[in-house]
Amino acid sequence: DPVKNRIKRIEGQIRGILKMMEEDKDCKDVITQLSAVKSALDRTIGVIVSSNLVECVRNANENGQDAEDLVKEAVNLLVKSR
Repeated sequence: DPVKNRIKRIEGQIRGILKMMEEDKDCKDVITQLSAVKSALDRTIGVIVSSNLVECVRNANENGQDAEDLVKEAVNLLVKSR
């Protein structure tokens, strides 16, 4: 639910940006808001990957699996998102 709330907040920011563009607001203000959305998306990706990683590592440990590959995969996901 917290991640869904983040996405809904981002959705609202994007709607606000569209409204700003329709109202011919200053491009600096639009860029500022776009940067805020980009940052919010980056943070959301980080939250999803990190929380999922914790759960996957726990499951791997409980099942006697090596968690190293899971960590590498999570790092690769974060790198791709940048």
